Amino acid sequence: MCQNDLKDKYQIPFTNACIRAFAKRFNQPVKQAFQYLCEFGGAKFLIDYYSTLHLQSIEDTVNDMIIICKNNGGYLQ
Repeated sequence: MCQNDLKDKYQIPFTNACIRAFAKRFNQPVKQAFQYLCEFGGAKFLIDYYSTLHLQSIEDTVNDMIIICKNNGGYLQ
């Protein structure tokens, strides 16, 4: 993530919280969850749509990331 990609000072903490919530949902280490999200588009989704996502709950954002990743070939249960 480049400095220019940051919308405001809360984007990094929000992104971190979403990745940690995703990891917790699937009982994964945070590093593994982050790698999965990078591979299947979830991390890019968080960056590209931060301006909308930060207005909803982290739970809703995790649900959206699951859909994005599944649409890009990811599979977690």
